[in-house]
Amino acid sequence: MATAADITAMSRAVALAARGLGSTSPNPVVGCVITDAAGEPVGEGFHQRAGGPHAEIHALRAAGGRARGGTAYVTLEPCAHTGRTGPCAQALLDAGISRVVYAVGDPDPRAAGGADTLRRAGVQVEQGLLAEEAEAGNAAWLTSVRLGRPYVLWKYAATLDGRIAAADATSRWITSPEARADVHRLRAEADAVLVGSGTARADDPHLGVRGIDGATQPLRVVLDTNAAAVTPGARVLDASAPTLVAVAEDAPAGHLPEAVVLRLPRAATGPGLDVGALLAALHARGVRSVLLEGGPTLAGAFVAAGAVDKVVGYLAPVLLGAGPAALADAGIPTLSEALRLDLTEAVRIGPDLRVTAVPAPARKGN
Repeated sequence: MATAADITAMSRAVALAARGLGSTSPNPVVGCVITDAAGEPVGEGFHQRAGGPHAEIHALRAAGGRARGGTAYVTLEPCAHTGRTGPCAQALLDAGISRVVYAVGDPDPRAAGGADTLRRAGVQVEQGLLAEEAEAGNAAWLTSVRLGRPYVLWKYAATLDGRIAAADATSRWITSPEARADVHRLRAEADAVLVGSGTARADDPHLGVRGIDGATQPLRVVLDTNAAAVTPGARVLDASAPTLVAVAEDAPAGHLPEAVVLRLPRAATGPGLDVGALLAALHARGVRSVLLEGGPTLAGAFVAAGAVDKVVGYLAPVLLGAGPAALADAGIPTLSEALRLDLTEAVRIGPDLRVTAVPAPARKGN
């Protein structure tokens, strides 16, 4: 049975793991805390960047000889394979760790097996402490491994009555500077930011991260089915971050730089591109998390495809009464087929409310 000290140490490991969001892809975020034989914290660390030392290595280096006979608390099962770094399970054995507590098993068959390696060597191994919290913090990577596609977070900003623009199409700014700054945090944590042709045409967005020191710029992706919305000189084509413009296989795209064009099949039904093919192409490029910032039509296509893993809505205390809604047709004809969500957070951001929800397990369809 976990003690209060165990929970405190793993809580710290979960918090440490979050520091790696946005910089470790295509690897997971992982945190680790080492306590000595007397239960005192002597080292901690987190996976900081892909190709760099894993969380366990950082923590063991900080602990030094004090790790011998101690406990390692890790948010993800220590790996058992040699990639760009050595196996963490062996590093823990070499350091003399006598007990390992990890939150979530590694679903990647290439890296799994660390727990068995440790047990065979006589180490006491326990799994599942704060598993829900660790899963939530590592949702993007876990989704990518389990489903073979990137994790998709749909973000939108709307009035309290659900409008994303006025009847005359004006939309800047519905939400506050504080809410808009928080969106840049979401961008910094994502591998790719995605919009559709409507947003590209109306706003000429840049889609880069601003105001966050040291942030890795995400891949900017525009779904421009007919290659008509992104034109030479568009802000999204500047050199500050990588860009892909996804177009239909038969669309004339000679006006775009060849390196940015991604050709995809059209959707089998309705307008637009095949969402599954898009996500597969992004996954093949190492994208493990996507921030969907497009308008209601694009959001509807992703919801209809069962490809939204989290929804973050910024609701402003504003009423319009007319104008486009946040979500267009999502293939839901009746209330009984509505996509039910579990509310996970509601927090005030400046004058606005940020609401976070995830598809309820029975309806997620993944």
